[in-house]
Amino acid sequence: MSAFAELARLGSATVYEAAGRAGLVDAELLQVIPGSRVAGPARTVRCGQGDNLMVHAVMERIEPGDVVVLTMPEPEPVALVGDLLATQAKVAGAAALLVDASVRDVEELRELGLPIWARYVRIRGAAKDAVGAIDEPVSVGGQTIAPGDAVVLDADGAAVVERARLEEVLDASQAREEKERVKREQLLAGAISYDLDGLRARVEGG
Repeated sequence: MSAFAELARLGSATVYEAAGRAGLVDAELLQVIPGSRVAGPARTVRCGQGDNLMVHAVMERIEPGDVVVLTMPEPEPVALVGDLLATQAKVAGAAALLVDASVRDVEELRELGLPIWARYVRIRGAAKDAVGAIDEPVSVGGQTIAPGDAVVLDADGAAVVERARLEEVLDASQAREEKERVKREQLLAGAISYDLDGLRARVEGG
């Protein structure tokens, strides 16, 4: 299993905690395809405000497995992606889209099946005039995402792992999963976290 597939399996919450509570994308995101879980290297795009010219431009640069991160200077409920652009992204091999703006054609997007997370759903169309940037750092939900950083997406939201920390955070995430597996067995046997985590002493003293 690849490192990205393993990060997707482990999930955004586990990865975020194992990274030292780093990498949080602090935004409410709509998971367009329920049940989808994805991780991959970021292909970042900065569009002009209310403009999706650069979404069209990035399609020829997508590599298989990329998580395409679409941003504007400020989040706005303008549709950067509909079914035609999503179709191009899927054909190019994108693993997912993270859209810090709106999507539209949601029923068609669900039929297409490409995992997509978006801040809004609105039918408002975008202009196609402003030249932005591809493969430069962007910000989503207060989190900087650089090209090649790992983006982990699931029902809980999104977490980002800096490229240089990928192996470290993957190892820590696997260790956290094992620790939680052991703890879950103890909880199923009747133990409570109030005692297992040493919380009783904080409340009751001693």
